[in-house]
Parts: sequence; structure tokens; C-alpha cells
Amino acid sequence: MVNKFKTVCLTAAIASSSATFAGGLLTNTNQHVAFNRMMSREASIGIDGVYYNPAGVVFMGEGSHLAINWQMAYQTRTIKNDYKLFTNNVNNPTTPRDFKGKAFAPVIPSFQYAYNKGRWSLQGNFALTGGGGKCTFDNGLGSFEKIVGETAMGAIGLAGAIDNALGAEMFTSDQAFGKKGSYSFNSYMHGRQYYFGLSAGAAYKVNDNFSVYAGLRGIYATCNYYGYVEDIKVGNMPLYQVLDPSKENSANIELSCDQSGIGFTPMLAVDYKTGRWNFSAKYEFKTRMRLKNKSVNQLPSIGNLDDNLKNQMNKVLTAKFMQAGLPQEQAMIKAEQTSTAVLANPTVVATTAGLKQQFDSKINKAIGEYADGKKIAGDIPSLLTVGVGYSPIDELHINVGFHWFDDYNATSYNNRNKLLKKRGTLEFNAGVEYDVTKKITVSTGWQNTNYGLTDKYMDDKSFVVGSNSVGLGGVYHITKKLDFSVAYFHTFYNHVKTSETVTLAPGVSNTYNSDYTRNNNAFAAGVNITF
Repeated sequence: MVNKFKTVCLTAAIASSSATFAGGLLTNTNQHVAFNRMMSREASIGIDGVYYNPAGVVFMGEGSHLAINWQMAYQTRTIKNDYKLFTNNVNNPTTPRDFKGKAFAPVIPSFQYAYNKGRWSLQGNFALTGGGGKCTFDNGLGSFEKIVGETAMGAIGLAGAIDNALGAEMFTSDQAFGKKGSYSFNSYMHGRQYYFGLSAGAAYKVNDNFSVYAGLRGIYATCNYYGYVEDIKVGNMPLYQVLDPSKENSANIELSCDQSGIGFTPMLAVDYKTGRWNFSAKYEFKTRMRLKNKSVNQLPSIGNLDDNLKNQMNKVLTAKFMQAGLPQEQAMIKAEQTSTAVLANPTVVATTAGLKQQFDSKINKAIGEYADGKKIAGDIPSLLTVGVGYSPIDELHINVGFHWFDDYNATSYNNRNKLLKKRGTLEFNAGVEYDVTKKITVSTGWQNTNYGLTDKYMDDKSFVVGSNSVGLGGVYHITKKLDFSVAYFHTFYNHVKTSETVTLAPGVSNTYNSDYTRNNNAFAAGVNITF
């Protein structure tokens, strides 16, 4: 029963690591204010093109171009779980239950630079290419509580087996585990994830209409996860008393893990402009990432379960036999004989052996992803973008774009990526920009994100849901060489519902239902400078 806790706590850290911005599972595409206000920038020609359309940047005027951007994002993640065992929680006996996480990124900077000379454009970009914030679940996750409730049921099952063999009420008494499966605990989860990207590349103007680009992005990932499940009590008995009564924290699970890694992304792009039309495409190759762990984790041990149960029984039985009139020494001997016989009962032996076997078989899986010193896979998927831009008049610009993220072939821990649909993530966007005056430009846009999700992929430890995002904003042209932009975008997320049948014992099962969704807001401001 205890190993299930370990699995939940250690794997739940990833719930705090998902990106707070637009893009694929591990890719941020909002790296300039222009995206926030227009959403579709793949076919635009501007300094933001250092990320969105690098081949097109060469068509800007000669000289140096610099963009400085600031973004702030706030996101909530809500999982509504419905599980019958939740009613056994003495502190909150309700179901369904909402588990909420809050992610806040107050300062997300990015910088784009290009130096254009003749047919060449030398470019650089710094931004958060993945992650981008912190997320906290103050009360843990539904999967935390699900396993707590199941552990409580396992505890009373073991208690019942012992008391049946004893022929008296001991561990099933109201002063111990009881018979109802009631429980209480405290849990918490916090995580942060930042993937810093620094790219350099060059675009070449083949002729007045066609250009090409090649570049390389270096990525440094730094992540931290901290969480715990503690003060676990079944009935009126703290769980630590049957694991190690001398240590009150012996049943606690604590995760404290830092991860870091480096990866490189080759990039190719093309742009073709003719008349009032512009066409572009970009391909980013898969980034191989291996994250190294530095961990200080506390895990409970089930190895001394028999001895601790025996010690508990000896104390209770000795006192009982002494009250019946036996001298202390004889009472201790009889207690020892009785507890030994009970723990040798075939049903009790089978129950405890099953718990130990389950513990031993799953311990590596439980601690694997966050084991100290281990390197784990965390690839960033390859990305293909295509854009088309059209200006029916000089003041009006209309763009449409498409993104394809090959998430299925981006290796993640335990090949979880193979639980996704092979088609990967698809995004479609459209945006319009209009010059109201020579000083003011306004814009708006829309983007749809459709992940290749499956029911097996969805869980509260790491989930995404499809969405529609809407952005708007404007530009104030202070001078011909200085622009100031502001933007806001909001994401409307879908709901994804799943259902799982949980077998608690032969012939006994419950349904565990989940409803996943998010809410996201982002603000941005920035300046574009030509010099």
C-alpha cells in the first residue's frame, strides 16, 4: 500500500512543469509581443520574424534591428475528480472534488536581434522556449488522495486478516485502523520549469523574392520539484506506527529534485514574396534533451512491517494477559507465542507478502524518474510551421498559419509520448493587422490548438487539453525607428473527461472519474528599435 504513495508523489511533480504559454506540449511559440496581439506571424516580415519567419527578416531594411519584450502569464489548472472513497476523508468527505493548481510567471523576457547588410541577415534570439513558470497545488492532487483512500482500504484489510486470526479486535478497533477505511493526510506539490533558448543563424536573399535561413538554438533546461505526502492516518492510527514507531516521519514521502540539461535545435526556413503575397515555412529538428537529477528524497520502508506489527501486538497482548492475572514474564511469553502464531496464519502471510511483493516490484518505477544522479529523456519535438500573408491594401495585413509538432516521436520518460496519437499536435491560426494612422496599428488574431490526446495519456500528473486562443493589441509608432507594443491574449480551454474502473478487491470495484481543464491569461509589452 505504501509504494502506491511513492508512485503518486514522485510522478506527480510533472504536473507543475507544463508550459504556461501557447504552443506544443513542451514548446512556447509566444516569444514576441506581436504574437500575443495577432497570433499569426509566420508570414510577417518584421523583427519578430527572427523566431517566426527568420528567412523573411532579410527583406527588412539594412541596419540593426532589436526587439525587447516582457510577458506576464497567469494560469489555473483544474481537475474535478469523482471517487467514492473520497467520502472516507474525515476532513473533507465530499465527492466530486476540485483540485486546483496555480501557475504564475510575472516576468518572461525575450530578445530578438538582426543585422541586415546586403543579401545577408545575421540573427539572434533569446527566449523561454519551454516551461516558463511555477505551479503550486496547495492540497496536492486527486491522484494523491485516490491512493491515500486505497491505502486506507488496504490497511483495514490487513487489520481484518490479523484480527480474524487472533480471534479478537485489535487493529480493527476504533482506537486503531477501524473498519470504515477513514483517513486523513496532508499533501503539497510545487514545481517550476524553465527552458532557456539562445539561437543564432543567418538568412540569405537569393533574389528579390526568395530567401533561405539556417540556424542553431542551444537550450538550457532547469527544473525543480518539491512535494510531500505526510501525517497519513488511517482511522485513529498514524501510519508510521506500523512502519517505524520510533520515527514519526517514517511514513512520510518527500520529493526534492533539481533537474538540468542541455540540448541543441537545428533550424531551416524559407520565404517567398511576390506582389502583395508572402509565403514562408520553417522546420525545427527534434531537440534531444537528457535531464540530470540532483535529488534528496525521503521514502518510507515497508521492510520492517512484520516486526513492527509483532511489537505492537506484543505490547497489547502482554497488557491484556497481565490484566487476566498472569505474571508479567508469563504474559510476555504468551503474547510472543500468540503474535507469532497470528503472523504465521496463511491469510495474514499472504496479505503481508502481497504488499511486500508489490512494493519490491514497483519501487524502481516509483523512484525512477527522480532518482538522484539519473538522466531522463525530455526531448523537445520537431516543429513545422507554414504561413501565408496577404495585403489587399498597404494598411491591411492578413495572415494565416499552421503548426505541426511531432510529439509522438519526442522521447519522454518511460516513452509516455507513445501514448499520444501519431499525428502529433496541430495548430491553426489567423490574424489581421491594420494601420489606423501612421502612428497607430491595431491587430487581433485567433489560434486553435489540437493535441493528439488519448485517454491513456491523460492524468493529473501531466495533462494538456485542446484550446482556442484570442489575442489583441496595438503598436504606437513613436518614431520611424522606435515602436512600442502592448498585447493581451486569453485561452479558452476545452474539457476532457475520462473514466477508470479501479478494482479494490476481487469483486469490489469503484469508478474514478476525471474532468480536466485550464484557464490562461497573458499580458505583454515591448519595443522594437532600428539603428
